[in-house]
Amino acid sequence: MKPITLSKRLQAVADMVSVGSRVCDVGCDHGFVSIYLTEQGISPRVLAMDVRKGPLSAAAEHVTERGLDGQITVRLSDGLHNYNIGEADTLICAGMGGRLMMRILSDDAEKTASFGELILQPQSELEAFRRFLYEQGYRITEENMIEEDGKFYPMMRVVKGSGLLEIPGLTECRYGPLLLRDKSQVLLSFLKREERIYEEILENLRREGLSEEKRQTRYAQMEGRLAVCREAQEYILAV
Repeated sequence: MKPITLSKRLQAVADMVSVGSRVCDVGCDHGFVSIYLTEQGISPRVLAMDVRKGPLSAAAEHVTERGLDGQITVRLSDGLHNYNIGEADTLICAGMGGRLMMRILSDDAEKTASFGELILQPQSELEAFRRFLYEQGYRITEENMIEEDGKFYPMMRVVKGSGLLEIPGLTECRYGPLLLRDKSQVLLSFLKREERIYEEILENLRREGLSEEKRQTRYAQMEGRLAVCREAQEYILAV
């Protein structure tokens, strides 16, 4: 049987997992990441969980087909509700909106805090999501951004911090403190696309006229976003 081949974004998620750690994959979908981690010897045991019965049933079939029932446990769960503290060292939560991910992490905060590392790939509300992590006492130790099929996927490895953590500024929370520090070229491509979008919106608003208060507010918001976007680009391009 051929080894599992992951998509570019899921491969990047799997690459962040510490070798030898037991993994809990929340929102495991069809179980491909769980299978990959096991077959590659990265994780000795994986708990694959999903709230949807259809994908979870498919995951169970894939696990059985590959003879991995002894290493991968498939479990129906809404977030971490059916997870027991101590079953895993690493939490993977990927492929869902930032607001949903914040709910999953905060609904069972004690369980979330019990993991040695969190591998997270939120697909929206990134600025709010990073602020949430810092406010909850977590520290981002690794960040990556992948472009696949015209879409950008940021991801991060997070650990529980000790003591009072300083929340980074607006630019860092919006675009990622470590992506900026490491001068990520994928992030730069994302920023250039964002810049074009904001410029187009501003031009359309100017054409329509700024007489209405609502339109003026929208214009000011876009000007602010454009300024932060350009600031981030300048940081990456600085020698």
